[in-house]
Amino acid sequence: WEHPDAGRLDAQSLATWLRRGAIGAGGVELIDTLLGSAFGAAASEASALYGLAYVAGAGDEIHPGSLDRMIGVAGGAQESRVVGGSQVISQRMAEELGDSVTLGAPVRRIEHRATGVTVTTDAGSFDGEEVIVTAPPHLAAEIEWSPSLPAHQDALFRRMAFGTLMKCEAIYERPFWREDGLSGQGVFRGGGTPVCSMFDNTPPSGSPGILMGFVGGAGWRKWAPRPARERGGAVLQSFARVVGPAALAPVGYFEKDWTAERCTRGGPTAVLGPGVLTTLGQWRDRPLGRVHWAGAEHSDYWNGYMDGAVRSGEAAARAVIAHSGGHP
Repeated sequence: WEHPDAGRLDAQSLATWLRRGAIGAGGVELIDTLLGSAFGAAASEASALYGLAYVAGAGDEIHPGSLDRMIGVAGGAQESRVVGGSQVISQRMAEELGDSVTLGAPVRRIEHRATGVTVTTDAGSFDGEEVIVTAPPHLAAEIEWSPSLPAHQDALFRRMAFGTLMKCEAIYERPFWREDGLSGQGVFRGGGTPVCSMFDNTPPSGSPGILMGFVGGAGWRKWAPRPARERGGAVLQSFARVVGPAALAPVGYFEKDWTAERCTRGGPTAVLGPGVLTTLGQWRDRPLGRVHWAGAEHSDYWNGYMDGAVRSGEAAARAVIAHSGGHP
């Protein structure tokens, strides 16, 4: 929002900006395919300033962000996964923390004072010196706050609703497409299929073979309400277009619709429309006394990705230590 051209860019959608740059309808369609999986929305739903900042964040302090890094596998957003699944990280942290971890206890109220904080959950209340809130911003705004969140911060968080995204996975006895020299990666244009992009999701062991497809943005709005059997068949047809008819006969198939999860209500990250960043963006990470914010939506680099979540967590930890006088 401090960029000299921020006002003009934030006053229009990313789709409008792209068309004014003579990219053409086909180019916008391709960007929509990318954004369907990147943040579960179309270029028409995001401001140009937010879209450009998002792409610029697909890098780090040394490597500039780019569309190639966002959609790429080697050296890009889809390069690495956690062996055993991402939940392994939470499980190992829980082992170290022991009885300090409380599960199944949604936070209902946070009272923050000059001397400390009180967090009220379904499992009771907890007192502390500082609190880090990692819920998605649009859900953090639904917590009962005392005193209330500043009006500007509350307005921003409520405008940071997540995109719409579903992940579909088909399981095969082996990754047969590799035998044909195929990567299992595909991008779909034209809106005729539910899948906007797909990847080889086979585990490091090489078995079983797994193909994963993103159903996001416009594709989600069209296909999510349809019967599961119809949607699953269309997903497999999409896979077959890329790797051949063997994709139509998986040994297993499952879906995850992130809009149905009450702790996310969408995914994978917030989508900011025109006018939000320049008027409210400066409130995104601003601490509220002893209340600090963290999560992938609070990162300038790799917003919405695991890398961004780690960056934000480290920044929040440093802020807490500094605010508490250097005592973790």
